[in-house]
Amino acid sequence: MKPDASERRVLERRLPDEQATMRLGEDLAMALRAGDVIALTGDLGAGKTTLSRALIRAMADDAGLEVPSPTFTLVQSYDTRVPIHHFDLYRLTSADELDELGLDEMLATGAALVEWPDRAGDSLPTDAISLEIEHLDDGRLARISGSGPALARINRSLAMRDFLAAAGWGEASRRHLTGDASARSYETVALAGEARVLMNSPRLVLGPPVRDGKPYAVIAHTAQSVAAFVAVDRALGDGGISVPRIFAQDLEQGFLLIEYLGSGSFLGTNGEPVVERYAAAGGLLAAIHGRPWQPRLEAAPGTVHEVPPFDRDALMIEVDLLVDWYVPYATGRPAGESLRAGFRAAWNAVFDRLDTAEKSLVLRDFHSPNIIWRGERQGHDRLGVIDFQDALIGPSAYDVASLAMDARVTVPREIEATTVKAYVDARKQAGAFDEAAFAEAYAIMAAQRNSKILGIFVRLNERDGKPAYLKHLPRISDYLRRALAHPALAELRDFYVRNGLIGDAG
Repeated sequence: MKPDASERRVLERRLPDEQATMRLGEDLAMALRAGDVIALTGDLGAGKTTLSRALIRAMADDAGLEVPSPTFTLVQSYDTRVPIHHFDLYRLTSADELDELGLDEMLATGAALVEWPDRAGDSLPTDAISLEIEHLDDGRLARISGSGPALARINRSLAMRDFLAAAGWGEASRRHLTGDASARSYETVALAGEARVLMNSPRLVLGPPVRDGKPYAVIAHTAQSVAAFVAVDRALGDGGISVPRIFAQDLEQGFLLIEYLGSGSFLGTNGEPVVERYAAAGGLLAAIHGRPWQPRLEAAPGTVHEVPPFDRDALMIEVDLLVDWYVPYATGRPAGESLRAGFRAAWNAVFDRLDTAEKSLVLRDFHSPNIIWRGERQGHDRLGVIDFQDALIGPSAYDVASLAMDARVTVPREIEATTVKAYVDARKQAGAFDEAAFAEAYAIMAAQRNSKILGIFVRLNERDGKPAYLKHLPRISDYLRRALAHPALAELRDFYVRNGLIGDAG
């Protein structure tokens, strides 16, 4: 059954030439997700083949990929970022043959581009996107109709193309770069041999109230708009930190065109930590934490971002993720009220120790995925920093723990120690520095961060359907044991061991 026509929206794009048709194919490719179906129609010579080829090549990130017509095979499949299955149903004798071709199974993990969709009868999903290309004057008109999330994604992708056009980059090619655990995504865009990054950062959906009538993101001070990125980027750049230059911005829609800092991985060839790079990053953090930062930062004329404090409510709601998500996962039953009360009491006693800890600008996720290594450069310029929109004013030791106990890669104890030493040595060289106070704050923030991450990674699996994060749990548990070994955390460690939150090892 097709959706009610009144529920369907229609988007139109004029395509004056073949290049515009190819760009539309790229725009569609950037929006596709598993389960999406595009039903493509148009007269002979309307540009269906051109659009299909551009879409598939963009999905494959291969401009020279051979894309044969599936007229005789009925379907041609491509192992791309999201697997794409190109159907040509002209030779289909019965709609039932779609079941034999395995359309439903293909859509479980991939997307489909379907030519001659009328031959499928009612066999295509009701939320399939219809794309009709017709002749118009000397060019073409593309009419895209549908409803639901797929059309919303396509509409946003087209808006991103319009944003590029307003910035003078309308003819740029687009390729998926990366996504993260949030709704943000990034693309590389290329024009005349130059590459930049297109950042797609929609306004944060706050979700339901979880405590004191406030959503989690409000209590944890998660950035709600891209203005936070812009403001912190400008402050860091003015402070001599290598962050992306911003060439164009649309704060309302959440689009940025920013500098491409390179593709150099902070990790080694096989994804292993490199001691010299971690030590260099420790030195960079020392430079950041050794200077004052103002909490009021300008994102644009008339738009000021107030960097939030890493206050007790934020610290506590983050660490509570362990009892909310990890405890049920690890024990098979929800955390009881007694455990919750004891957990919060133990952590409140620990957080009291942070009242006198050094505070600075905390980038919050300063670890390998968010650092670009540029070994050909000198000093701190070797490190490009790309993720900081959730920055807070809080215990500076947090960022050191984020780096030295990298959530995405196993950092051996000796590299952790070298990283921390590089930081401490740089701080001492710059002036007076209380190493003992830092060591205690480092242990507290490492325990807080790794407790939080255990909960987040389970939540990503159970709530968001992202099981890949579970493989990191043993590493995070080991980091947590390392942090809790500090004498100042003896009572908290005993609570964790007593309640089975960590093993009595390390």
